Amino acid sequence: MSLFIPSPPISYFQIGPLTVHIYALCLITGIIVAWILGVRRWRARGGRTESFETVLLWAIPIGIVGARFYHVMTHLGDYFGPGINPWTAFAIWQGGIAIYGAVGFGALAAWLAARKQKIAFAALADALAPGIAIGQAIGRFGNWFNQELYGWPTTLPWGLQIDPAHRVPGYEQYATFHPTFAYEAIWDLATAAVLLWADRRFRLGRGKVFALYIALYGFGRTFTESIRLDYSYDVFGPLRFNAAVAMLICLVGVVLLLWLLRYRPGREEVVEFGTPAMDSATAVADAATEPANEDASGATDDPEAPDEESATSSDPPGKD
Repeated sequence: MSLFIPSPPISYFQIGPLTVHIYALCLITGIIVAWILGVRRWRARGGRTESFETVLLWAIPIGIVGARFYHVMTHLGDYFGPGINPWTAFAIWQGGIAIYGAVGFGALAAWLAARKQKIAFAALADALAPGIAIGQAIGRFGNWFNQELYGWPTTLPWGLQIDPAHRVPGYEQYATFHPTFAYEAIWDLATAAVLLWADRRFRLGRGKVFALYIALYGFGRTFTESIRLDYSYDVFGPLRFNAAVAMLICLVGVVLLLWLLRYRPGREEVVEFGTPAMDSATAVADAATEPANEDASGATDDPEAPDEESATSSDPPGKD
Protein backbone atom coordinates (compact mmCIF):
# COMPACT_ATOMS: atom_id res chain seq x y z
CA MET A 1 0.00 0.00 0.00
CA SER A 2 1.45 3.36 -1.10
CA LEU A 3 1.78 6.09 1.50
CA PHE A 4 3.02 8.76 -0.90
CA ILE A 5 1.44 12.21 -0.77
CA PRO A 6 -0.64 12.78 -3.92
CA SER A 7 -0.62 16.12 -5.67
CA PRO A 8 -4.02 17.78 -6.17
CA PRO A 9 -5.47 17.15 -9.63
CA ILE A 10 -6.46 20.81 -10.07
CA SER A 11 -4.89 24.17 -9.32
CA TYR A 12 -7.91 26.33 -10.19
CA PHE A 13 -11.65 26.17 -10.82
CA GLN A 14 -14.22 28.20 -12.69
CA ILE A 15 -17.12 30.23 -11.34
CA GLY A 16 -18.89 31.34 -14.49
CA PRO A 17 -16.35 33.35 -16.49
CA LEU A 18 -14.14 33.80 -13.41
CA THR A 19 -11.05 31.63 -12.93
CA VAL A 20 -10.24 31.11 -9.26
CA HIS A 21 -6.67 30.00 -8.56
CA ILE A 22 -6.29 27.94 -5.39
CA TYR A 23 -2.81 29.39 -4.93
CA ALA A 24 -4.41 32.81 -4.51
CA LEU A 25 -6.98 31.42 -2.08
CA CYS A 26 -4.16 30.01 0.08
CA LEU A 27 -2.44 33.40 0.15
CA ILE A 28 -5.66 35.23 1.01
CA THR A 29 -6.48 32.74 3.76
CA GLY A 30 -2.99 33.16 5.23
CA ILE A 31 -3.36 36.94 5.22
CA ILE A 32 -6.75 36.74 6.94
CA VAL A 33 -5.44 34.42 9.67
CA ALA A 34 -2.39 36.65 10.24
CA TRP A 35 -4.69 39.69 10.44
CA ILE A 36 -7.07 38.09 12.97
CA LEU A 37 -4.31 36.86 15.28
CA GLY A 38 -2.34 40.07 14.88
CA VAL A 39 -5.20 42.38 15.79
CA ARG A 40 -6.04 40.31 18.87
CA ARG A 41 -2.46 40.49 20.07
CA TRP A 42 -2.29 44.21 19.28
CA ARG A 43 -5.42 44.95 21.28
CA ALA A 44 -4.09 42.85 24.16
CA ARG A 45 -1.06 45.14 24.19
CA GLY A 46 -3.33 48.19 24.48
CA GLY A 47 -3.49 49.16 20.81
CA ARG A 48 -6.55 50.25 18.86
CA THR A 49 -8.09 48.20 16.06
CA GLU A 50 -8.35 51.29 13.85
CA SER A 51 -4.63 52.04 13.93
CA PHE A 52 -3.76 48.37 13.30
CA GLU A 53 -6.04 48.22 10.27
CA THR A 54 -4.70 51.47 8.87
CA VAL A 55 -1.13 50.18 8.98
CA LEU A 56 -1.98 46.80 7.46
CA LEU A 57 -4.04 48.28 4.64
CA TRP A 58 -0.79 49.88 3.50
CA ALA A 59 1.56 47.02 4.38
CA ILE A 60 -0.33 44.14 2.74
CA PRO A 61 -0.61 45.39 -0.88
CA ILE A 62 2.92 46.81 -0.82
CA GLY A 63 4.16 43.54 0.65
CA ILE A 64 2.51 41.57 -2.18
CA VAL A 65 4.14 43.84 -4.76
CA GLY A 66 7.48 43.39 -2.99
CA ALA A 67 7.07 39.62 -2.91
CA ARG A 68 6.52 39.47 -6.65
CA PHE A 69 9.25 42.02 -7.36
CA TYR A 70 11.85 40.04 -5.42
CA HIS A 71 10.88 36.80 -7.19
CA VAL A 72 11.07 38.33 -10.66
CA MET A 73 14.39 40.06 -9.94
CA THR A 74 15.92 36.76 -8.81
CA HIS A 75 14.43 34.81 -11.76
CA LEU A 76 14.92 37.24 -14.64
CA GLY A 77 15.54 34.44 -17.11
CA ASP A 78 12.02 33.12 -16.55
CA TYR A 79 10.38 36.36 -17.62
CA PHE A 80 12.72 38.24 -19.96
CA GLY A 81 14.46 36.78 -22.97
CA PRO A 82 13.93 35.53 -26.52
CA GLY A 83 10.47 34.07 -27.03
CA ILE A 84 9.26 35.01 -23.52
CA ASN A 85 6.32 37.33 -22.99
CA PRO A 86 7.56 39.87 -20.41
CA TRP A 87 3.99 40.51 -19.27
CA THR A 88 4.08 37.14 -17.51
CA ALA A 89 6.10 38.94 -14.83
CA PHE A 90 2.74 40.28 -13.61
CA ALA A 91 0.97 36.88 -13.66
CA ILE A 92 1.20 36.38 -9.92
CA TRP A 93 -1.66 33.86 -9.99
CA GLN A 94 0.66 31.41 -11.77
CA GLY A 95 2.88 31.30 -8.69
CA GLY A 96 6.13 32.99 -7.90
CA ILE A 97 6.37 35.25 -4.87
CA ALA A 98 9.09 35.52 -2.25
CA ILE A 99 8.56 35.95 1.47
CA TYR A 100 11.76 37.97 1.69
CA GLY A 101 10.28 40.65 -0.55
CA ALA A 102 6.92 40.48 1.20
CA VAL A 103 8.38 40.99 4.67
CA GLY A 104 10.92 43.57 3.51
CA PHE A 105 8.57 45.79 1.51
CA GLY A 106 5.68 45.20 3.93
CA ALA A 107 7.82 46.09 6.94
CA LEU A 108 8.97 49.31 5.27
CA ALA A 109 5.38 50.30 4.50
CA ALA A 110 4.29 49.37 8.03
CA TRP A 111 7.10 51.43 9.55
CA LEU A 112 6.12 54.52 7.56
CA ALA A 113 2.43 54.05 8.38
CA ALA A 114 3.22 53.45 12.06
CA ARG A 115 5.12 56.74 12.22
CA LYS A 116 2.13 58.47 10.67
CA GLN A 117 -0.23 56.86 13.17
CA LYS A 118 2.13 57.55 16.10
CA ILE A 119 2.33 53.95 17.25
CA ALA A 120 5.26 51.81 18.37
CA PHE A 121 6.42 49.93 15.28
CA ALA A 122 8.44 47.38 17.29
CA ALA A 123 5.36 46.47 19.36
CA LEU A 124 3.30 46.14 16.17
CA ALA A 125 5.92 43.85 14.63
CA ASP A 126 5.86 41.70 17.78
CA ALA A 127 2.08 41.46 17.60
CA LEU A 128 2.18 40.38 13.95
CA ALA A 129 5.08 37.90 14.02
CA PRO A 130 3.23 34.70 15.08
CA GLY A 131 0.42 35.39 12.63
CA ILE A 132 2.89 35.94 9.80
CA ALA A 133 4.44 32.54 10.48
CA ILE A 134 1.03 30.83 10.46
CA GLY A 135 0.06 32.71 7.30
CA GLN A 136 3.24 31.48 5.61
CA ALA A 137 2.37 27.90 6.56
CA ILE A 138 -1.06 28.24 4.94
CA GLY A 139 0.38 29.95 1.86
CA ARG A 140 2.79 27.06 1.27
CA PHE A 141 -0.15 24.84 0.37
CA GLY A 142 -0.48 26.94 -2.77
CA ASN A 143 2.81 25.40 -3.91
CA TRP A 144 1.27 21.98 -3.36
CA PHE A 145 -1.67 22.78 -5.64
CA ASN A 146 0.68 24.20 -8.28
CA GLN A 147 3.04 21.19 -8.00
CA GLU A 148 6.07 23.45 -7.64
CA LEU A 149 9.09 24.09 -5.41
CA TYR A 150 9.50 20.46 -4.37
CA GLY A 151 12.77 18.86 -3.30
CA TRP A 152 15.08 16.06 -4.32
CA PRO A 153 13.70 12.69 -5.45
CA THR A 154 12.88 10.36 -2.57
CA THR A 155 11.25 7.02 -1.91
CA LEU A 156 10.33 7.88 1.67
CA PRO A 157 6.70 7.13 2.61
CA TRP A 158 5.86 10.84 2.70
CA GLY A 159 7.31 11.51 -0.76
CA LEU A 160 5.25 13.87 -2.90
CA GLN A 161 3.92 12.55 -6.21
CA ILE A 162 4.48 15.00 -9.07
CA ASP A 163 2.78 14.68 -12.45
CA PRO A 164 5.17 14.27 -15.42
CA ALA A 165 4.16 17.67 -16.82
CA HIS A 166 5.42 19.40 -13.66
CA ARG A 167 8.71 17.57 -13.16
CA VAL A 168 11.95 19.54 -13.35
CA PRO A 169 13.92 18.81 -16.55
CA GLY A 170 16.46 16.08 -15.90
CA TYR A 171 14.27 14.42 -13.26
CA GLU A 172 11.46 13.14 -15.48
CA GLN A 173 12.25 9.53 -14.53
CA TYR A 174 11.39 10.16 -10.85
CA ALA A 175 7.84 10.13 -9.58
CA THR A 176 8.13 11.20 -5.93
CA PHE A 177 10.04 14.07 -4.36
CA HIS A 178 10.60 15.68 -0.96
CA PRO A 179 7.48 17.73 -0.04
CA THR A 180 9.32 20.93 0.85
CA PHE A 181 5.99 22.76 1.08
CA ALA A 182 5.04 20.45 3.96
CA TYR A 183 8.44 20.73 5.63
CA GLU A 184 8.28 24.50 5.62
CA ALA A 185 4.62 24.60 6.68
CA ILE A 186 5.41 22.40 9.68
CA TRP A 187 8.45 24.53 10.56
CA ASP A 188 6.40 27.74 10.27
CA LEU A 189 3.71 26.37 12.59
CA ALA A 190 6.39 25.27 15.07
CA THR A 191 7.92 28.75 14.84
CA ALA A 192 4.57 30.37 15.62
CA ALA A 193 4.11 28.08 18.63
CA VAL A 194 7.57 28.99 19.97
CA LEU A 195 6.88 32.71 19.48
CA LEU A 196 3.58 32.54 21.35
CA TRP A 197 5.11 30.51 24.17
CA ALA A 198 8.19 32.72 24.52
CA ASP A 199 6.13 35.91 24.45
CA ARG A 200 3.83 34.62 27.17
CA ARG A 201 6.61 33.12 29.27
CA PHE A 202 9.11 36.00 29.13
CA ARG A 203 6.87 38.97 28.23
CA LEU A 204 8.97 39.89 25.23
CA GLY A 205 8.68 43.34 23.76
CA ARG A 206 10.48 46.10 21.85
CA GLY A 207 10.86 43.93 18.73
CA LYS A 208 12.18 40.76 20.39
CA VAL A 209 9.34 38.52 19.16
CA PHE A 210 9.91 39.68 15.59
CA ALA A 211 13.68 39.21 15.91
CA LEU A 212 13.11 35.66 17.17
CA TYR A 213 10.74 35.07 14.25
CA ILE A 214 13.26 36.03 11.57
CA ALA A 215 15.99 34.01 13.31
CA LEU A 216 13.85 30.87 13.44
CA TYR A 217 12.40 31.31 9.97
CA GLY A 218 15.82 31.90 8.43
CA PHE A 219 17.20 28.81 10.16
CA GLY A 220 14.46 26.53 8.86
CA ARG A 221 14.40 28.07 5.39
CA THR A 222 18.13 27.40 4.99
CA PHE A 223 17.46 23.66 5.01
CA THR A 224 14.30 23.57 2.89
CA GLU A 225 15.86 25.90 0.33
CA SER A 226 18.96 23.70 0.09
CA ILE A 227 17.03 20.64 -1.11
CA ARG A 228 14.75 22.35 -3.64
CA LEU A 229 15.11 21.43 -7.33
CA ASP A 230 13.78 24.58 -9.00
CA TYR A 231 16.52 26.41 -10.84
CA SER A 232 18.48 29.10 -9.00
CA TYR A 233 20.11 31.71 -11.21
CA ASP A 234 22.58 32.76 -8.54
CA VAL A 235 24.66 30.60 -6.25
CA PHE A 236 27.33 31.19 -3.61
CA GLY A 237 29.56 28.17 -3.95
CA PRO A 238 27.37 25.18 -3.08
CA LEU A 239 24.58 27.41 -1.74
CA ARG A 240 21.55 28.56 -3.67
CA PHE A 241 21.01 32.31 -3.55
CA ASN A 242 17.91 32.09 -1.35
CA ALA A 243 19.63 29.65 0.99
CA ALA A 244 22.45 32.15 1.48
CA VAL A 245 19.88 34.89 2.10
CA ALA A 246 18.12 32.67 4.65
CA MET A 247 21.41 32.14 6.52
CA LEU A 248 22.01 35.89 6.54
CA ILE A 249 18.48 36.54 7.83
CA CYS A 250 18.96 33.98 10.59
CA LEU A 251 22.22 35.62 11.63
CA VAL A 252 20.65 39.09 11.62
CA GLY A 253 17.76 37.81 13.73
CA VAL A 254 20.06 36.25 16.32
CA VAL A 255 22.26 39.36 16.58
CA LEU A 256 19.22 41.64 16.79
CA LEU A 257 17.59 39.50 19.48
CA LEU A 258 20.74 39.46 21.60
CA TRP A 259 21.16 43.22 21.21
CA LEU A 260 17.55 43.88 22.19
CA LEU A 261 17.81 41.62 25.22
CA ARG A 262 20.92 43.49 26.32
CA TYR A 263 19.98 47.08 25.53
CA ARG A 264 16.17 47.10 25.24
CA PRO A 265 14.93 44.90 28.10
CA GLY A 266 11.29 44.59 29.07
CA ARG A 267 8.17 45.45 27.15
CA GLU A 268 6.50 48.68 26.12
CA GLU A 269 3.89 49.94 28.56
CA VAL A 270 2.37 52.23 25.92
CA VAL A 271 2.10 51.25 22.25
CA GLU A 272 0.19 54.27 20.93
CA PHE A 273 1.18 57.85 21.52
CA GLY A 274 -1.98 59.63 20.39
CA THR A 275 -3.46 59.99 16.94
CA PRO A 276 -5.31 62.87 15.29
CA ALA A 277 -8.52 60.86 15.57
CA MET A 278 -8.07 60.38 19.31
CA ASP A 279 -7.11 64.01 19.90
CA SER A 280 -10.11 65.36 18.00
CA ALA A 281 -12.49 63.03 19.78
CA THR A 282 -11.13 64.20 23.11
CA ALA A 283 -11.50 67.81 22.04
CA VAL A 284 -15.13 67.28 21.03
CA ALA A 285 -15.90 65.60 24.36
CA ASP A 286 -14.25 68.42 26.28
CA ALA A 287 -16.14 71.03 24.29
CA ALA A 288 -19.45 69.31 24.99
CA THR A 289 -18.89 69.27 28.74
CA GLU A 290 -17.39 72.76 29.04
CA PRO A 291 -20.72 74.75 29.04
CA ALA A 292 -22.16 72.53 31.73
CA ASN A 293 -19.07 73.01 33.85
CA GLU A 294 -19.24 76.76 33.37
CA ASP A 295 -22.93 76.83 34.42
CA ALA A 296 -22.22 74.80 37.53
CA SER A 297 -19.24 76.88 38.53
CA GLY A 298 -21.10 80.08 37.76
CA ALA A 299 -23.93 79.12 40.06
CA THR A 300 -21.63 78.50 43.00
CA ASP A 301 -19.43 81.52 42.40
CA ASP A 302 -22.29 84.08 42.15
CA PRO A 303 -21.74 86.64 44.97
CA GLU A 304 -25.48 87.46 45.04
CA ALA A 305 -26.46 83.89 45.81
CA PRO A 306 -27.31 83.23 49.48
CA ASP A 307 -24.91 81.04 51.30
CA GLU A 308 -26.00 77.58 52.37
CA GLU A 309 -25.91 78.40 56.11
CA SER A 310 -28.19 81.45 55.88
CA ALA A 311 -30.60 79.64 53.62
CA THR A 312 -31.00 76.75 55.98
CA SER A 313 -31.09 78.81 59.22
CA SER A 314 -34.06 81.05 58.24
CA ASP A 315 -37.45 80.06 59.53
CA PRO A 316 -39.87 79.21 56.79
CA PRO A 317 -43.04 81.37 56.64
CA GLY A 318 -46.18 80.05 58.34
CA LYS A 319 -44.24 78.10 60.90
CA ASP A 320 -43.87 78.75 64.70
